[in-house]
Amino acid sequence: MAADASPSDITEFFQAASRHDVSLVTINRTHPEPVQELLADAFSMQSVDLVERSLPQNDDDIVALRKDGQVTAVSSLRELMRSFLLVNADRFKTGTKGFDSDVPDVLKGMDETLFDLRGYPASNKEKLLLILVSRHIERRAYEAGAGTLRSTFQRLSRLEDELGTKKVYERLAGRTVDVHVYGVPDGVPRGLDATVHTGTSDEYRNSWCVVFKPPDGSGAALIAHQQEPNRWRGFWTYDRETVARANRYLDRSF
Repeated sequence: MAADASPSDITEFFQAASRHDVSLVTINRTHPEPVQELLADAFSMQSVDLVERSLPQNDDDIVALRKDGQVTAVSSLRELMRSFLLVNADRFKTGTKGFDSDVPDVLKGMDETLFDLRGYPASNKEKLLLILVSRHIERRAYEAGAGTLRSTFQRLSRLEDELGTKKVYERLAGRTVDVHVYGVPDGVPRGLDATVHTGTSDEYRNSWCVVFKPPDGSGAALIAHQQEPNRWRGFWTYDRETVARANRYLDRSF
């Protein structure tokens, strides 16, 4: 898709995802084998290879992200366990902490990678990746305190029913961020300091987008679409041009 092209639907953005050779490398693991199995299961359906190495010159229990043969991010295995491998996605619906805990660098660094992700019960972890990245982008907007955040929820009732999600957007209301929320009007949130957009088209019902465009500098965008019930295809990006296009698309097409 050309830089100035206007996509006809949200899935055209998937063409912007690069075809990197991506792998996660666990280095000097001391945690038990089930931890490695959890990591393998989380990415078993993805184009992400999992490698294990013993390197005497390195610290123990490290996870490195490698893109096209180059290490681009490093996180501790403990951090990955605490924020992803040992986490239940329901915590983000019922919890109140929202985006207080940031996402490990090796997960944030998987930008431009196209994923095909399943929710529970098909998978306990795959869909959680989209939830974590959503919170990461919302946190960026909160910390910036300015700019535009556009989020699609499929059903607007989620902003009332999911306490964790509700808390995030209540906190964002305390910042000077221009917040726009999109979804089927099955329960428009009360007292939310945001511009509410409603509709019933396929994109309203099946898009999962979180797009933050700051006043200057590069923002971030998660762009996903539900291909079939509880199965999502999507990616995230920090590319300035793609973020700007996604922001324009949501502004003009929804």
